[in-house]
Amino acid sequence: MSVIVLAGMIGAGKTSYTSLIAERMGTQAFYESVDYNPVLDKFYEEPKKWAFSLQIYFLNSRFRSIKDALVHDNNVLDRSIYEDALFTRINHLQGNISAIDMDIYEDLLANMMEELEGMPKKGPDLLIYLHGSFETILERIQQRGREFEQVEVGDERYQYFKLLWEKYQGWYDAYDASPKISLSIDEFDIKHSLEDQNRVMAIIEEKLAEIREVVPC
Repeated sequence: MSVIVLAGMIGAGKTSYTSLIAERMGTQAFYESVDYNPVLDKFYEEPKKWAFSLQIYFLNSRFRSIKDALVHDNNVLDRSIYEDALFTRINHLQGNISAIDMDIYEDLLANMMEELEGMPKKGPDLLIYLHGSFETILERIQQRGREFEQVEVGDERYQYFKLLWEKYQGWYDAYDASPKISLSIDEFDIKHSLEDQNRVMAIIEEKLAEIREVVPC
């Protein structure tokens, strides 16, 4: 049994992958709520006003989810606390979060990560990073139809997504809280192809088997 976390851009398909993995492996899926987020739509309208509130909201929510997941094996999370700081730093780079607020956030995050050291599991068994071209990401965002996420080329929201996309690979390269793999959403279409679903699951199961050989369950 394993704790698996998904990571990747907005629109990369983390929820679909979480559902597939949970169904195939008989695990419990943890989904990050968007519909009941009281800040997200406000952030997209006024990022400078709401960015810090949004990141604190997400940090608290992701901390709660990872604590729940690490108490027991056999869970899959569609987003986790491990990539939370990337979004906050992007907002800081864009001037939406001040240096003082960034310091407060990083201190709070560090305190939370220390708390995770006392959990039955110290971290997930596997992180799965979903990556793809920026064009594919924008197409996926458009297809899912959330009005507050829609962009025009060159507008503020577009620049936010582009900078986030540009920084994600560096975040993944530096991630060291657990074993990790990356999957290309340009290569696999798990929504429409059973063959791709099977290929993805074979990759994941092979990696988990490799991990178990190194660290016996």
